[in-house]
Order: sequence, then C-alpha cells, then structure tokens
Amino acid sequence: MKKRIWLFLIIIALLLIGGGGYHYWQQEASHNSPKKVLKSKVKLVAIGDSLTQGVGDQKQQGGYVGIIKQLLANQYHNQVITYNYGKSGDRSDQILQRLQHQSVIQHNLKSADVIVMTVGGNDLSQVLYAKAPGKSANQVETAVQKAGISYRKKLRQLMRAIRQENKTAPIFVISIYNPYYVYFPNVTTMENSVTIWNHYTQATVQKYQQTYFVNIQKLMSYGQYTSASSRSSLVSQTEQANQSSTKQSDLIQVMNTSSNLNNYISPSDNYHPNYRGYTKMAQALLKVMKQHNQFEYRIVKE
Repeated sequence: MKKRIWLFLIIIALLLIGGGGYHYWQQEASHNSPKKVLKSKVKLVAIGDSLTQGVGDQKQQGGYVGIIKQLLANQYHNQVITYNYGKSGDRSDQILQRLQHQSVIQHNLKSADVIVMTVGGNDLSQVLYAKAPGKSANQVETAVQKAGISYRKKLRQLMRAIRQENKTAPIFVISIYNPYYVYFPNVTTMENSVTIWNHYTQATVQKYQQTYFVNIQKLMSYGQYTSASSRSSLVSQTEQANQSSTKQSDLIQVMNTSSNLNNYISPSDNYHPNYRGYTKMAQALLKVMKQHNQFEYRIVKE
C-alpha cells in the first residue's frame, strides 16, 4: 500500500515538474519569437514617367504620390516620407538611364521601404503615334507585338537595376490606360494595344520577388462610365462618327478640346489624370499595398 502511495506521489511530482518545464519553455519561446512592429516612419520612393511626376494634377499635390502618402499615413498612423523621381516623357530606357547616372536616385532607392513606379506609357505611345493612324487592326497589333519584344527587354533591365539597389523593398508597378476611350470606344485597336502592353508589363515585373502589378486600365479608361450600359451608349454615339477607325487628326482634335468627357482626365491636355483621377489611382494602389503591407513593419525579437 505504501509503495503505491509513493509511486503515485512520484508520478504527480514528475507531472508538476514537466508542466512547469513546458510552461517555462512556452514563455521562453514566446519571449524569443519574432514580432511585427509598426514602423514610425516609412520611406516611399517613386520613379517613372509623367504619371509619377503628377502632370495634370490641377491642385499640384504631386499626383498619386502625394495622395498615397496621405492615404498610407491615415491607414497606418505613421509618417510617410516620399521622394518623387517621375519625369514627363520618359520611356523605360530613359528611366533606367536616369537611375544609372543620378546618385541621388540610387541612394534613396537603397534605403527605400517601398518603391512605386509608372512605366510603359511613352513606349507604347511612340509605337501608336507612328504606326496606328490609318493602319488596319492587324497591322497595328503586329507593330505592337514587335515593339513589345524590345520593351520587355528594357523593362527587365530597369527591374534588375532597381533590385541591384534594393533587394527587399516591395515594388508596386502601376499599369497604363487608354485616355481616348470615351471618345473612341468603338475603336478596339487602341484598347487592345493598351491591354497587350499591360500584359507585357505585368508578366515581366511579376518575375521579380515582392513586385506587384496595379491594374488601373478600366478604372481610368472608362472614367465615370462604369456600367456596361453606359459604355454601350458611348459606342452608339460614336459609331457613325468614326466608323471604328481613327485618324491622327481625330486625336489632335481631342487633345485640343478644353474639356474632357472622362471626369478623371485633365482637360489641360486630355491625356493625363486630373486630381480626381490621381485620387482614383492612389486608392487602387492602396488596395494592393494593404494586401502586401510588409513594408509598414519591422521584425524584432522581444
């Protein structure tokens, strides 16, 4: 009987010791486990063309870069510091040249927490202005596909150069759009060319780690015409006017008008976004950033 009591007491003691050890191990593991801590400051570096520069923003708040700065600060309640290296008219190769020859860009890319970029619009415009007017849909598509080979090569070079400066910061690349859609909604050649070009950009940049594509094509091309019925009405209105084709003179006429049918496009050039359009862009960017928000945190051990 005494042996059974002693055996029982020994088992209880072992269980208590084991439980205490387990509790101690849990505390130590919890103490040493990594923890995400919100950064007090986030450094955002923007690089690209006129869309990053903010051309068309009548409030002169820096386009989507100035707006995303405030949206991120409101979302995460910290300070966002921005550096904007957008330059109007730059193609992908020209953005690369600036990066390679301007040490200030290299310096700020190295220490960036997050990088945003617009690219490709001027590359495609160069093709369309030279090849599209008066050409058949097949001819334009062939020209776009041929130019796309060179564009993708240049874009890969640009991405490698950015990653050479900063291997870890997430990169958010914003798509291009068709600024003339509301005037020529039945000219599918233009919209198809933009779609093809965005596909080239997305397929290329997503080969690089922590790089995300933000597609604003429909958002900015359609503007306030968000429903299928409203876009169908647009097509009906323009069907007789241009018979599903467009000439260089048609584009020039649109660019010279003092107002724009698309509420998100600036009437100053009928090409770039206005402040409302840049706000829409920034909201679309924020949505993707929230899904990949690792740049907002640092990992520490307690």
